[in-house]
Amino acid sequence: MVVCGLACWRCRWLLPLLLGLAIIMGIIALAGRGWLESESEPYVQQASLWESCTRGEGDLNWNCESLMDYGWGRAAAATYLVGFVILVICFALAVIAFSIEILRFNFVRGIGGLLFVVAAFQIIGLVIYPVKFTEEIPLTGDNMFSWAYGFGWASTVVVIGCAFFFCCLPNWEDEVLGNIKPTYYYSSPERAPYLN
Repeated sequence: MVVCGLACWRCRWLLPLLLGLAIIMGIIALAGRGWLESESEPYVQQASLWESCTRGEGDLNWNCESLMDYGWGRAAAATYLVGFVILVICFALAVIAFSIEILRFNFVRGIGGLLFVVAAFQIIGLVIYPVKFTEEIPLTGDNMFSWAYGFGWASTVVVIGCAFFFCCLPNWEDEVLGNIKPTYYYSSPERAPYLN
């Protein structure tokens, strides 16, 4: 049976794997057209991080307008994209850090600090977008922030969790590297006659 605790050397690849998952969710958020969608039929509105599209009830073609024409649209896209780029860098650094046999724990803590920066950039982008979108873009019908926007938040939540683990991992340095000696407990001969 394989036992794998929170800070065990065999499980060192869990954190880079979670960062890879956050990157995949970030790609879906960046490429997805489901940041905002019509809640029910007729589906007349949809938006991505980059553009907003509308159509008439009987129309099959979408009329799209770039959100990069707005200052807030550029700000939301830039902050989320900068956070994503730093996330990819953190993933590469984590793979390098956990590939080295002699793990540098200060290096790992630095990755955790960078992940908090990633989370800050992504949260800024994810907050700017809905606030300014609903203020400045005329909405048609009932709309909701949908699946791609949710993937953006899911990526951010995973990044925050990984940031805490990367920052706390050096506290378990001896456990991770297997430097802890076993502790033996002895009792008196009266309590354990079989030790005589």
